[in-house]
Amino acid sequence: MSRNRQWKWSNLYLIAVFAVLYAPILYLVYYSFNSGGTMHGYDGFTLEWYGEVFSDTRLLIIVLNTFVVALFSSAISTALGVIGALAIHRVRRLQAKNALLSLNNVLIVNPDVVIGASFLILFTMIGLKLGFGSVLISHIAFSVPIVVLMVLPKLQEMNPALIDAARDLGANSWDVLSKVVLPFIRPGIFAGFFMALTYSLDDFAVTFFVTGNGFSTLSVEIYSRARQGVALSINALSTLLFLFTILLVVGYYLINRRHNGKITEAGARP
Repeated sequence: MSRNRQWKWSNLYLIAVFAVLYAPILYLVYYSFNSGGTMHGYDGFTLEWYGEVFSDTRLLIIVLNTFVVALFSSAISTALGVIGALAIHRVRRLQAKNALLSLNNVLIVNPDVVIGASFLILFTMIGLKLGFGSVLISHIAFSVPIVVLMVLPKLQEMNPALIDAARDLGANSWDVLSKVVLPFIRPGIFAGFFMALTYSLDDFAVTFFVTGNGFSTLSVEIYSRARQGVALSINALSTLLFLFTILLVVGYYLINRRHNGKITEAGARP
């Protein structure tokens, strides 16, 4: 009885947590279809606000800016993060490895306001014009540590005997990296890429500091419009961004599941 009661309370706790997290989002999505134009009463179903989003040329350019920055920063930070994880993994001295991991983790736990202000000061000092370049560099900087944390555990799971066996079979360093190491850590690489992509799409604090005149991203634009008053077009835009994030999560889950299925099938073969 005690186990059943504990299981029941655990489920109730999870339901309460998810309700607190998702209730505001569902409230936002619900009123994005409201024909009344306000969030104080639901008058009827409409797609007017979604049509307003897609008819706003400036907004569509900002959406394009956001996804271009996210894709470029995710790709570059994934490559740099994999290199960084490989370098940290090869460090033999435990103290040096822990020091490198601490430096990597500091960038993750450091407040976004501090990172954004630091980049703003840096770009001002070197004379870099704020815009696409400054936002891209900033997003790469805070995404690389995330990729390192996603890739490093997979490297630690890898059996060193795999590398030794590959070398015994005549593989050079590039063959070991491309045919043994990278395929093994592929789930971590995908996880790092998708995490970097979602962080870039979601970031506001850092982006707010390093955007210039004539360039903006969705998070900054939504904030600017919300300050002028709550419009249901913001609900529609936020709903579309939320749905896209769900697609990213589902895509990563399917890729990871497919990869694990291949590993299971390979292990089951005689």
